[in-house]
Amino acid sequence: MSFDFPEGFLLGSATSAYQIEGAVHSGGKQDSIWDVFCRVPGAIAGGEDGTLACDHYHRFAEDVQLISDLGMNTYRFSVCWPRVLDDGTILPAGMDFYSRLVDELLAHDVQPWLTLYHWDLPAVLPGGWKNRDTASRFVDYAMALHDRLGDRVRTWTTLNEPWCSSFLSYAAGVHAPGETDIADSIRAAHHLLLAHGRTIEALRAADPSATLGVTLNFTPALPASDRPADVDVARRVDGTNNRFFIEPVTTGHYPADVLDDLTEYWPADLVRDGDLASISSPIDVVGVNYYSTNVFRAGEVADVPTPHISAPDAVQVLRDLPVTDMGWEIDPGGLRDLLVRLHDTYTGPAGASLVVTENGAAMDDHADPDGFVEDTDRIDYLRSHLRAVRQAMDAGADVRGYLAWSLMDNFEWAMGYAKRFGLVRVDEELRRIPKASALWFARVARTGRVEDAASA
Repeated sequence: MSFDFPEGFLLGSATSAYQIEGAVHSGGKQDSIWDVFCRVPGAIAGGEDGTLACDHYHRFAEDVQLISDLGMNTYRFSVCWPRVLDDGTILPAGMDFYSRLVDELLAHDVQPWLTLYHWDLPAVLPGGWKNRDTASRFVDYAMALHDRLGDRVRTWTTLNEPWCSSFLSYAAGVHAPGETDIADSIRAAHHLLLAHGRTIEALRAADPSATLGVTLNFTPALPASDRPADVDVARRVDGTNNRFFIEPVTTGHYPADVLDDLTEYWPADLVRDGDLASISSPIDVVGVNYYSTNVFRAGEVADVPTPHISAPDAVQVLRDLPVTDMGWEIDPGGLRDLLVRLHDTYTGPAGASLVVTENGAAMDDHADPDGFVEDTDRIDYLRSHLRAVRQAMDAGADVRGYLAWSLMDNFEWAMGYAKRFGLVRVDEELRRIPKASALWFARVARTGRVEDAASA
């Protein structure tokens, strides 16, 4: 069946700075931890990096025109911290770039949604997120950016996916800075949340009418059976994947069972007076990044570092479901259930609203001789997940928008350029070529209506 979204519903796309901007040393920009990590032999598939990426830094006007042509009313982008500040000193060229980007979006009636942190931490900061002082430096960065853009940017997200920039980065070693210490990953996670909370306090004081929030990635964890061991391993994965972040933000405490699970690694001096009060400062919106739901059974303890820091014995069990080019199971019902769970347990009825700030699929795209991609598989993915959002809303969840990941093919972190999530193809000459999914999503964005497959 066809279905509609209400007037004012946000329909757009999202990107991140390091994945698309390129120009890694233009305008005085210094290294981020991802610039450094990409120089580590073997860290990135194919030895690739973000030096050029999609060259959005030089082509942003073209890209904004593309966003407008696709009918989108919202564009979520991130700012590269070391592009705008060099060890605390403002870099005018970087500030000017983001100011021009915001002006261009507004001139095309596209709402700018700014994410302060999508992982490109200045490499100059000692200890990175292991260092508590980085949270204070983050507040300084946020306020410097707000001083320049706050008159035009009305929606601010502090962090994108702190699970990735803590456990995946400091415990599993998969993302920058590529470290493998569980206690340090917990420190990083807490300091990220502290940076979020203190920044919310500072932005709220400076700009009470701004819309403020955080974006978390949720991967629901289900047990493979009702065996106690499977139920417990799914609980532990859910604890560190999901509840570790949403509970302190919305309730002001870490989950008691997670604290028990991590007793062996939890730094004794980590949480100080006032930390959790700051972390739970009221926010307006929780960004929800969803790609899949995973099923786990208890197995042998992994002999390699894992981001499931309290569940090294977690073994994923694949179901009889289609998968994306990342090998992720396609489970739109998991998004519906997640949104309802978040609303019922954490954000509703009078708390923060929900917006799906990332959802999309890497597919095995094949271009025709003209460069066009007929990606009906991605259209099916988007349609089914948009339907899941509508179903969650019908069940009472306060969902205000859906932003597809991603606007264009880009640098997919440790996977290099091989995995393509974009609605728009970027070819070897950096031409932007809308795929069939972009043209389909444009109709949804313009009308707020999703036609069923038979009538589309």
